[in-house]
Amino acid sequence: MSGADGFEAHDEQDGYEGRGPREGSGDGGVFPEDTEQMSDALETGDDGTGSAGDGGPEDPADPVGNNPDGTEPHHPPRIPLPRASVEDTGRPLPVLEEPVPSAPLVLEHRVLKALLGAWALAACSAEETAAVEDHLGVCGACADEALRLRGAVGLLQRPESLDLDPGLRTRVLDGCLDRRPPRIPMPEWATPYDAETARLDALLQDFGDAEWHAPVRLRWFNADEATSRRTTVAGVIAHLLSVDGLVAVALGLDDPMGEVPADAPTPAGRTEAYWRASHFPPTRSVRTPWREQSHDLVRTVAFTGGTSGKLEVAYGDFVLPLHDAMLDRAFECWVHAEDIAEAVDYPYEPPSPRHLNRMIDLAARVLPAVLAERRQKGLASPAHGRHLVSAGGPGRTLRLEIEGLGGGEWLIPLDSPAAVGSAEHEVAHVALDGVEFCRLAAGHVPPAEAAAGQLGDREAIRDVLFAAANLSRM
Repeated sequence: MSGADGFEAHDEQDGYEGRGPREGSGDGGVFPEDTEQMSDALETGDDGTGSAGDGGPEDPADPVGNNPDGTEPHHPPRIPLPRASVEDTGRPLPVLEEPVPSAPLVLEHRVLKALLGAWALAACSAEETAAVEDHLGVCGACADEALRLRGAVGLLQRPESLDLDPGLRTRVLDGCLDRRPPRIPMPEWATPYDAETARLDALLQDFGDAEWHAPVRLRWFNADEATSRRTTVAGVIAHLLSVDGLVAVALGLDDPMGEVPADAPTPAGRTEAYWRASHFPPTRSVRTPWREQSHDLVRTVAFTGGTSGKLEVAYGDFVLPLHDAMLDRAFECWVHAEDIAEAVDYPYEPPSPRHLNRMIDLAARVLPAVLAERRQKGLASPAHGRHLVSAGGPGRTLRLEIEGLGGGEWLIPLDSPAAVGSAEHEVAHVALDGVEFCRLAAGHVPPAEAAAGQLGDREAIRDVLFAAANLSRM
């Protein structure tokens, strides 16, 4: 037992009180207080037996050591008192011996030169390091060698990430195309889609079965309410395959839906139909048709030349020109690639600034139409001072300033999609980070929580932020 009661019971059982001997301990048992008496006896010459009636422990008249007057004897405390400090005794303090500094190492030139490699790796002792560094101040050849070795060590210890820079592929292709222009060039407006599909395919390359079935939650805004849909990594690729099929149909390619009927010719309707038609949940096998279709799309727009950008791609509820549809598909490919990377806990960088700027420009050009549609549905507040203007005329304007990657400024007309933004009619100013604005447009950031700098008409700013969030869809 470790409690106080356990110790008390143990003392009573042993019958130990004061300085009396413990039962069963034998004559050879020695306690701390007995040791103290023995020490005193050795100093005074007393054998400690005492005489009859003096209250000693050997007195037969008082075997327990009581005083003759019947009072309890004075015993040393069972808990020893703290020792007195040597500073309180008046005695001189001991002199501390300070360590003698060691003499610096004196090494030959060849030995110091042999230590340069260990010095560059910080593997020398303190004495050797001091000797080498003193030598580097007087020997130019060894100083040059030490500088070269330190540079080599820096290459061995790379602190940066092993992931490739998102813009590396674009720079390599630009360098190759500058040296040897292609016979059939790809339109500039198709390069973001080509780059983002290649980046996503590189992310999927080493996925195992566990990663392909990792849960992913698709998020978007619908009528100012956050909406989500649960699927898997393979389900996300199936979603991209079915929606990219809208562009494939516009170019005269095969529809990946095949004979599967969709409830509505919208991205959500096609995706739900594709998921329902699968007898089993999508697996890694969906990667091959998605990648082949992305290659076919890029190849087809390259063969048709720049004229194909005028084609229209029907999304069910709206229509986009082909060059804007390819930007839209590149944007959604990046957004869902981030969803996949988040599901498998892997970092994923934004697109290159040049491509990100084009995606932001597309969203800024679509914002006036979305804002007008929300106003017709009663979702946008009727702003004070709103007035209709003729097509192409200036009207009330919000200045959208995008900072960081893909930055720039856009003038958003507030009263009519046909109006033109004008700096003279500016009523509000919003500043957002480029990646933050794209995540707002993707429905991943609530409008009320967007980190935006705001100045001017609060109602106009709120309407534009909510219109940006309603650009998102499944």
